[in-house]
Amino acid sequence: MHTVQKWLTLAIVSSALFLIVVDMTVLYTALPALTHELQASSSQKLWIINIYSLVVCALLPGLGTLGDRLGHKPVFLAGLLVFGVASLCAAFSPAPAWLIASRILLALGAAMMMPATLSLIRLTFADARERSFAIGVWAAIASGGAAFGPVLGGFLLEHYWWGSVFLINVPVVLLTLVMAVVILPKRAGNTDKPWDILGSLQVMLGLLGGVYAIKEAGKAAPSYAVALLALLIGAFFMTIFVRRQNRQAQPMIDFALFRALPFSSAVAAAMVASAALIGMELALSQHLQLVRALSPLDAGLLLLPLPLASVVAGPLTGLMLPRADKAQVLWGSLLVSGLGMAGYLLLHDAAVFWQVASLVLLGLGLGAVMTAASSAVMLNVAPQQAGMAASIEEVSFELGGVLGVTILGTIMTAVYSATLVLPASAGDLPNAHDTLDAALQAAGQLPVALGLQVAQLARAAFDQAFVAVLATAAAILLLAAATLRQLHLRQHRADLAARSAI
Repeated sequence: MHTVQKWLTLAIVSSALFLIVVDMTVLYTALPALTHELQASSSQKLWIINIYSLVVCALLPGLGTLGDRLGHKPVFLAGLLVFGVASLCAAFSPAPAWLIASRILLALGAAMMMPATLSLIRLTFADARERSFAIGVWAAIASGGAAFGPVLGGFLLEHYWWGSVFLINVPVVLLTLVMAVVILPKRAGNTDKPWDILGSLQVMLGLLGGVYAIKEAGKAAPSYAVALLALLIGAFFMTIFVRRQNRQAQPMIDFALFRALPFSSAVAAAMVASAALIGMELALSQHLQLVRALSPLDAGLLLLPLPLASVVAGPLTGLMLPRADKAQVLWGSLLVSGLGMAGYLLLHDAAVFWQVASLVLLGLGLGAVMTAASSAVMLNVAPQQAGMAASIEEVSFELGGVLGVTILGTIMTAVYSATLVLPASAGDLPNAHDTLDAALQAAGQLPVALGLQVAQLARAAFDQAFVAVLATAAAILLLAAATLRQLHLRQHRADLAARSAI
């Protein structure tokens, strides 16, 4: 393939990936405005946020392997078209139910494109050094784009209405679609490999049940019976899916891959990094706007060093990987991420310079983690399994985000509720112990002096909850780094012993 065509292919798939991952977090800053405009209930607000990752997770495995069969270019083009139409529908949604339906359509388009983006890179770049660099760019977009979402949302909301966070997708989709039709290489899929429709449905229902259970358990007022039922349904379908795959001559997902430590540790690292980033960012965006009273744009600008550092770290790590110990890069990147998160925990009230320095360190680590993890996943499978491997890696990223929002969000709510003690003179304030924004709204209805006291107490309680989120995220990253280091050292010793015994 011509050199220019290769790098244009990278630019095309990176543009599509940026749209997909930004859509995961751009609503963090737009949610208050669209909730007010559409008169969305608290339940509808949760569905607007959650339905996207829920559907993407469920559809990724089936659509990833479909690309292996049909060819990744046609699946990618169809996904772009669906994503563009869904963005237009979402931007002009007249009611919450319409927006939720549009988010489902967005998720369908994203699930069609995501495995194709990484698969096309794997198949386009034959040179190992170029491929590592290209995967580094992909990983930088994946981690940096998610962190950039609130920045973009804040900028758009400063100048336009809430629908602009979706409408901005449309011109990018149109340009990318034209370029993709002309430039992307057309490679025939493996038509000899059957597409397992039954298996696709089984894994979809399994992931749907599991992710729904996690999200239900993470609500402020969860129904544990519903969560348990969803978990049992998910576990049932995942069990029969795994058993079916183990009997197949050409499985949709080859679970034997997980026995290789480089592959399984990369999947785990991507999930941990995503959980820490998405969960921390959700808490941080609220802290900046509701506690420190920054505008959406100012909050987004304060977050900007994180995605910028991630974008720099991804390609640099990709260039380094062919010559480095890949296991050390993986656990070392998690360690750097954990130190950056711990630094922000200690310095989030310090001068802006120290806050920015901590966010830069965190971004560098996360960008390197995603590059090392993506490279390990994609380079440990044959080219004809690229779609399958890409879907596994991306499910780990999406599922990590779900776990991060649920686990860290639950900790945030629990600590906030436990530490908020309101004066008796405030009376009964509905939902004040559930969320900070509810407490601030209630405070606005009280006499001025009492309202200011309630607002101050609520912000102080949320500040403690924010600290708990940062501490948990840092601990998760550092524990993951230590665990992977120990596992790889044990594997290294076993390999040395095996070689010496020969």
